[in-house]
Amino acid sequence: MAKLVEGVLGGFRGKVGTVVGNIWKGIATMRVHVKSISNPKTAAQLEQRAKFALMVKFLKPMTVFVRTTFKKFAIKQTSFNAAVSYNVVNAITGVYPAYEIDYSKVLVSMGSLPVVLNPEVTSTTAGEVEFTWQDNTGGPYAKATDKAALCVYNPVKGYATDVIGGNTRTGGSQSVTLPANWSGDEVQCFIAFSNQNGSVYSNSAYVGGIIVL
Repeated sequence: MAKLVEGVLGGFRGKVGTVVGNIWKGIATMRVHVKSISNPKTAAQLEQRAKFALMVKFLKPMTVFVRTTFKKFAIKQTSFNAAVSYNVVNAITGVYPAYEIDYSKVLVSMGSLPVVLNPEVTSTTAGEVEFTWQDNTGGPYAKATDKAALCVYNPVKGYATDVIGGNTRTGGSQSVTLPANWSGDEVQCFIAFSNQNGSVYSNSAYVGGIIVL
């Protein structure tokens, strides 16, 4: 409780709301009360930090990609942070501290366009993977001019390669050239579609893991 020392227009001692008053050598002073900041490192905090660090490490090689594919969901945050937030909640499995990424639940793109139909990925040419899918144009909002957005992540190397504005839904396939030193590595593959001008995307689909020829 604060105590007035010189009437209602004078100084005071004590706390009023977030202001602390005092009299020092006859001079009335006021300061903002700052709450103490603590970092207790509770179990819940440690678990959340570990999940966040794991997801940031996974998505960082895809930064440029998710800046585009999550831009509609960058509300009071960056596109990258929107992607991290979604995937921390939905795509991490395991028990602290042994968390892992569940690739089947990852979204590297999010949006309202229809998702890809029956996607597959193969590697029959050295240093390349080829995505294939079934044409699903003619359904609601799925247009022949929609373009593929492809992302190939290499967990061994910690890098990703992507294609934005690739072949159309009706095209049915798209090859992605990978770095030469990825041969023999298992990569994780994702596909989505955007509309013709790239303003709207679909949710991505996890196509699977494959050994690069």
